Amino acid sequence: MPVIKTDKETIIKKSIHLFKVQGYYNTTMGDIGKETGLIKGSLYHHFKSKEDLALSCLVYIHQYFTDNIYAIVYAENISDKEKLKLFTKGIEEYFLNSEGGCLLGNFALELSNNIPSLKKQIILYFNEWEDSLTKIFTNELGNKQAKEKAKEVVAGTQGSIMMMRLYNKSEAFIKYNREVSNILA
Repeated sequence: MPVIKTDKETIIKKSIHLFKVQGYYNTTMGDIGKETGLIKGSLYHHFKSKEDLALSCLVYIHQYFTDNIYAIVYAENISDKEKLKLFTKGIEEYFLNSEGGCLLGNFALELSNNIPSLKKQIILYFNEWEDSLTKIFTNELGNKQAKEKAKEVVAGTQGSIMMMRLYNKSEAFIKYNREVSNILA
């Protein structure tokens, strides 16, 4: 059997897919080893446990959103309306091109309070999502209403992602996301 070299980022990306599709508890380190071409023991060279790997997956996704979607709110020389359109476009592109829904949303439902380190990371992700939207909405809606609208949008987006996954149809997600993009119209 040839020696397979797989870097940490590749393991994380393949694990994200498995965790999204199979869930945390139904994905074993053996499954991840098979998907990455590594023996189970080799995974422990990169990650001390399945929980550590799952946390790395959550951090990886959060960093993607921070760099590519949440960062839009700090763009200069574009209106809040345009920021919202770019923000929702980024959300749509990510979830339409990603089988299995939202890993952080899935884990929030599956793990609840069972693994505090994962819960903490999930909360950070959703708080940053809400904070980013609040920043976009504040000029037009005021701070209090902007915060309420941001929470409503994140919850609605997650619900539409869940329905997209459940029915394997993207129409409800796309429709909701388009409605969000027009909140400041």
